[in-house]
Amino acid sequence: MGLSDSASESLSIRHKLLLLDWPLVALIGAVACIGFAMLYSVGEGHFYPWADKQMLRFAIGLTIMIGVALTDLRVWLRIAYPAYFVALTLVAAVEFIGTFGMGAQRWIDLGPIQLQPSEVMKIALGLALARYFHALKPDEVSRPLLLLPPALLILAPSALVMQQPDLGTAALLILGGSALFFVAGVNWRYFAVLLALGLAAIPLGWGMLHDYQRDRILTFMDPARDPLGAGYHILQSKIALGSGGIFGKGFLAGTQSHLNFLPEKQTDFIFTTLGEEFGLVGSLTVLALYFLILGYALFTALQIRSQFGRLLAMSICITFFLYVFINTAMVMGLIPVVGIPLPFMSYGGTAMMTLMVGFGLLMSASIHRDVTVPRYPDPFG
Repeated sequence: MGLSDSASESLSIRHKLLLLDWPLVALIGAVACIGFAMLYSVGEGHFYPWADKQMLRFAIGLTIMIGVALTDLRVWLRIAYPAYFVALTLVAAVEFIGTFGMGAQRWIDLGPIQLQPSEVMKIALGLALARYFHALKPDEVSRPLLLLPPALLILAPSALVMQQPDLGTAALLILGGSALFFVAGVNWRYFAVLLALGLAAIPLGWGMLHDYQRDRILTFMDPARDPLGAGYHILQSKIALGSGGIFGKGFLAGTQSHLNFLPEKQTDFIFTTLGEEFGLVGSLTVLALYFLILGYALFTALQIRSQFGRLLAMSICITFFLYVFINTAMVMGLIPVVGIPLPFMSYGGTAMMTLMVGFGLLMSASIHRDVTVPRYPDPFG
């Protein structure tokens, strides 16, 4: 039974901790522990150089996630636009002060940490879009002029990220933002028009791609065209996955990863390492855990009373789904190779913290599901 508004607004920290979605926390922790084990494996049976750092990051991220969850939902409403513009500034700053890595300029060196602003933007964009659509009345959601501001909120960071270049993250921002339009109730006819325009713009888009991005797409269609170059990653990934069979080769016994045939085994291709060592059974087990996380998160989102909280929670669900789908489809050769990590398993600091903050926001919306959030504030107030 829901709490009254006054009761919801005066919840103590202890009461909020009791309302925290502990089953969701447990599921996230289970996936993270599998990730630690795989990083231990690709580290040749050592916690250094990846597993130990990832465990520390997760512990910090878990603390941050709970702190975010305990914060009143209306605080996130108030800072939604400032958070977006800070993130956009950081994404733009990469062009001037960013550091290079893996052929792209995507990070800002902050001394002890390397910040990837495009990861932060995934959460900030969800916050901003949720606030914008929360401010609209139902009959305003599909008005063309009122759809221009949220479209610009998506296109601005996407264009900047494309310049880094990071096609995978730009695609995730566009797909995630567009999906939230649909969830907010925008008329489906707009999506049909955009799809038609997108198909018509494919020739123009092809000409704007970098050479290595064209190679990735051509290699996706025919990996054998360049087996030692652009096709190497996906061919080795398929070999590793296939060699795992039903039950895998065993923990620490993956030859493709341990003999360094498999590239980026600790980041983008960690799911391949899992498949090689634990086979189809291990891969399906992890996918089942992801499905449980997504299902639990979706169920939670649908219980939230405020439009802002519901849209914010749905944006996290959408982003999480895209992370999992794009990464796993990529390593299986179903889509071109792009730099999207596997949630809570791939080695990386910014992606880990981004997801932890994201799920913290989802749990904040859940804990404060009965708090009255101003329905129609000034969209840019």
